[in-house]
Amino acid sequence: MTDPRPSLTTWAAQGPVRAVTLVLHGGAEAGLSQVRPWGLAYLRMVPIARALHGAVAPHGVEVRLLRNRVRGWNAPTMHPVADARWALERIHAERPGLPVFLVGHSMGGRVALRVADDPAVTAVCALAPWTPAGEPVEPVKERSVVIAHGTLDRITSPAESYAFADRAQHLAARIARFELMSEAHAMLLRPGVWNALVREFGLDAAGVRPLTAWETPPDQRLRLPR
Repeated sequence: MTDPRPSLTTWAAQGPVRAVTLVLHGGAEAGLSQVRPWGLAYLRMVPIARALHGAVAPHGVEVRLLRNRVRGWNAPTMHPVADARWALERIHAERPGLPVFLVGHSMGGRVALRVADDPAVTAVCALAPWTPAGEPVEPVKERSVVIAHGTLDRITSPAESYAFADRAQHLAARIARFELMSEAHAMLLRPGVWNALVREFGLDAAGVRPLTAWETPPDQRLRLPR
């Protein structure tokens, strides 16, 4: 049996490619089981990727969804971080010099925030991210960061994502954090709101239409109700 490998599914841009969005799925704290195409954490990001693609493809943004090798974070190895960096290297090779935007859910949100230090990355969107105490904020330095968390989430902590955003706001180029009312971790209670937020993020990152959140004073951007 061969070792599992990461894989990328691509939704093409319309016309010349101006940027790439890399979408990262969730997982678990530990686990070496292979991520299958029918795995729920992976499948959860397919409609997100499609919604994003529908908004940004006309503006030259390609969307790529990464499927990790294994399910777990698996500290200190951090398999999904290595997989995301592999995907970024692929993007660098195939789309040299283009900006990259990151969108991740749960563990994928943590990965997105970790690999934001890649020189091509300009913007990050972390959905219900796993941001435990002590999670480094340095990777988002000079990046545009959007975080969204459901108020009913019991899998990852909204309080911890707020603490992360609070620590990161003096390093990031700009940061906004949304609180999705009456929503839990799986993004299934109000899917349209998540999809709309991701579309807005993509258009903002691509320079098409800015988020209205940036009109809010910076000291009020970490608890924006949605």
